[in-house]
Amino acid sequence: TRMLVDLEKNGMDAVRQYSRKFDDWDPPSFQLSEAEIREGIAKVPEQGIRDTDYCQGNVRTFAEAQFKTMLPLEVEIRPGVILGHKHIPVNSVGSYIPGGRYPMFGSAQMSIIPAKVAGVKRVAACTPPVKGQGYYPATINAIKKAGADAIFILGGVPALALMAFGLDGLQAVDVLCGAGNRFVAEAKRQLFGRCGIDLLAGPTEILVIADDHADPALVACDLLGQAEHDPNSGVCLICLSEDFAVRAMKELEKQLAVLPTREVASLSWRDQGIVYVASDAEEAIRLSDNYAPEHLELHVRDLDYYFSRLTNYGSLFIGEETTVAYGDKTIGTNHILPTSRAARYTGGVWVGKFLKTCTYQRMTPEASVEVGEVTERQCNLENMLAHGITARVRVERYGALATRGKSK
Repeated sequence: TRMLVDLEKNGMDAVRQYSRKFDDWDPPSFQLSEAEIREGIAKVPEQGIRDTDYCQGNVRTFAEAQFKTMLPLEVEIRPGVILGHKHIPVNSVGSYIPGGRYPMFGSAQMSIIPAKVAGVKRVAACTPPVKGQGYYPATINAIKKAGADAIFILGGVPALALMAFGLDGLQAVDVLCGAGNRFVAEAKRQLFGRCGIDLLAGPTEILVIADDHADPALVACDLLGQAEHDPNSGVCLICLSEDFAVRAMKELEKQLAVLPTREVASLSWRDQGIVYVASDAEEAIRLSDNYAPEHLELHVRDLDYYFSRLTNYGSLFIGEETTVAYGDKTIGTNHILPTSRAARYTGGVWVGKFLKTCTYQRMTPEASVEVGEVTERQCNLENMLAHGITARVRVERYGALATRGKSK
C-alpha cells in the first residue's frame, strides 16, 4: 500500500527510485523506442523467432475462434419490447510479462493477443529487466509480435502503477492483465476498482489423476515439470491404487535426483506435494474438484467419464499425449489461469476477459404503456415514488397518442 501511494503521489521519481533499488535499473527512458525494439529482436536466434511465431499463431487462431462464439443478441420478448446485448472491447489493457526466476516470454501472447483479437485499441506491456543488464531479447520479440503498442522495461509494483495510474506519458489503462510474483498479485488486488484485473494468480499448481493403466514415469515427469516453477508450487497426484501411488513416488524421487532444477522442485515436492489414493473414479473426481487445480491432467483409460463430470479446473489436459508445458508455451490455450481454488468460480484469461457484455432495450409506444403501468405499481409498492412518476408520464403520453390515433 505504501509503495502504491508513493508511486501515485510522486510519479516517475518514485518509479525510478524503486527500479534502482530492486532491479539496479535506471535507463534514460523506460519505454523502448522502435529502434531499440528492432535491435532487441535482431538478437534473437532465427529458430527462436520461428518457434515464437508458431506459438503465437496457435494462440491467435484459438482466440479468434473463441471470439466468433461471442455473438450479439437481440430478442423481442413480448410485442414491442426489444432487448439485446452487445460485446464491447475495453479501450486499453496493461499487460505484465513476468521475468523473475525465469524469463517467461511466452506469457506475452497470453494477454496481448486475446486483447487485440477482442478489439482493444491500446495495449501497453511491461516486463522487468534482467538485473542491471536491460531486457531479455526473446521477451521483446514476443511482446512486439503479439501486438503491444508500447513496451516498457520495468518490473514489479512500479510497472503496475505506471500502467494503472498512467505515468511516463501513458494513458491509464482500463484492465491490468498478466501473471507475476506475490507482490505483483497484491498490487493487482489493491488496484482493482481503479481498473479491472484479469484474476489474482498465486503459485502455480498441477494435479494429475492417474489410474493403474497410467505410466508412473510420465506422471512423475509431469508433476516435476510444474514443481520447478516455485518452492510454493502445488503438486498433487490422485491415483486409484496404493500400488500405483508407491510406484509413482519412487519414480518421482529417482527423476528428482537428476533434475537440473531440483533445488526448487525438491522444495515444492517436499512442502506442497500431496498424494491421494481414491477408492474409485467418483472419489477421485470429488478430491480433484475440491482441490480445484490450475492445471489438471488426466492419465486414465476412461477419459470421457472424467471429462463429462469434472467441474473445477483452470485448464484440462486430456490424455497422456498432452501436458501442461504444451498449454503453457505452445498449443494455443491460455496459461493465465485461476489458482488457489479460484477455479471454483472462474476460468482463465480468454478473449472474453477483454469484452464487456452490455445490455440495451428499446420499445414501441404501445409497449411503453403496457410496461409502464406495471412499473408504476411496482415502484409505488416499494415506496419509490419518483421512479413511479417516470413510468406514469409515459403511460399518459403514449396512452394519449394511442387514444388519438384510434379516434381518427
